[in-house]
Amino acid sequence: MSNRIRTNRSNGPWTIGEIFERMRALGDPRNVQGMARFGISVAPEMAFGLTSAEMKALAHEIGRNHELALSLWDTGNHDARHLAHMIAEPEKFTEATAESWARDFNSWDIVDGVCLYLLIYTPFAWKKAREWPKREEEFVRRAGFSVMAYLAVHDKSAPDTRFIGFLPRIERYSDDGRNFVKKAVNWALRQIGKRNVRLNRAAVAAAKRIRERGTPSARWIAADALRELESDAVQRRLRTRDRPCRAGDD
Repeated sequence: MSNRIRTNRSNGPWTIGEIFERMRALGDPRNVQGMARFGISVAPEMAFGLTSAEMKALAHEIGRNHELALSLWDTGNHDARHLAHMIAEPEKFTEATAESWARDFNSWDIVDGVCLYLLIYTPFAWKKAREWPKREEEFVRRAGFSVMAYLAVHDKSAPDTRFIGFLPRIERYSDDGRNFVKKAVNWALRQIGKRNVRLNRAAVAAAKRIRERGTPSARWIAADALRELESDAVQRRLRTRDRPCRAGDD
């Protein structure tokens, strides 16, 4: 694929080399070293160490460009892949490409970025949320639960039944003790349980069933989810949100 791809920039096409030069100038190698503290292991030569704010600013400057996004992803560079999911066009992101990128998943931050900025806006997001938890690869399975969590937050029009349909998968894979899986399982459960009162009750019931499974990961997921979902703050917020409007209410 050619690395000379036009964008909406007025002074000509961006090139992969130009973008790498910009990222090299912006980045800080100390940030790459510090990523390990957050469970992100990247070879120093495969990242420039841009901050999230710097990455978002660069993505805004480049603008949406799907072909360029595909080229950036193919470089294998960690920062380039973050930039790729920010400038890719959801309407052009095919299921085949999603599966191709999933085979490259090797860190939780890339997984979550792809899900948040790109995947949840595709017509196959719900399908991947159902399919990917069945996969054995740690970061692909995480991606399935990450999609669930982001859909619970961002898909305001989805009916409760779609999220209730996720709960059996959440329960089933709560025994997976791998760190980035169990955290995503817990995350999906909590986000579903914070949508409304009905889903809160369903999520709390699921968490109690998960607790009964008895494995270390299941006990951790259940305890952490119940701590939040049954808290006074969450219960009060949900009751207020679901309170029927009366005549005269603002």
